[in-house]
Amino acid sequence: MKRFLGIDYGTKRIGVAISDEDGVLAFPKEIILNNVDTFDRLKEIIKTENVTQIVIGESVDFSGKLNTLSARIEVFISELKEKFNLPVHKEKEFLTSVEARKGTDTKKSLNQSQVHSKVKQIKSGRIDASAAALILQRYLDKINK
Repeated sequence: MKRFLGIDYGTKRIGVAISDEDGVLAFPKEIILNNVDTFDRLKEIIKTENVTQIVIGESVDFSGKLNTLSARIEVFISELKEKFNLPVHKEKEFLTSVEARKGTDTKKSLNQSQVHSKVKQIKSGRIDASAAALILQRYLDKINK
């Protein structure tokens, strides 16, 4: 069994995704606030889900170069490795949040309650977990070819 944890790192929120037991499909799991409790929550998830490897989005700009968030992600990766002693892989996260948002958008016009629901969904950070799943799925697709 190889189960992966996908992470979409953000300064305020961290999107988390989990793979199936075969390491083939990625699913949004939850959003964790990026605060003093972050690693405690990740530890719980890693333990309960039997995670064996971690995949984290590598932040790049439009030209494919590392951006300002990259240094923070590198520090976070070092902490992940130190605290959990698991392999950590990087996967480019270019436009995953945009892609995740597209997955929640519809072409039809929305009524007032649907608009409210969409705003709530985005504010609650569900986009972050979907972005984490996209990052993880890209990595899984690459290694399972």
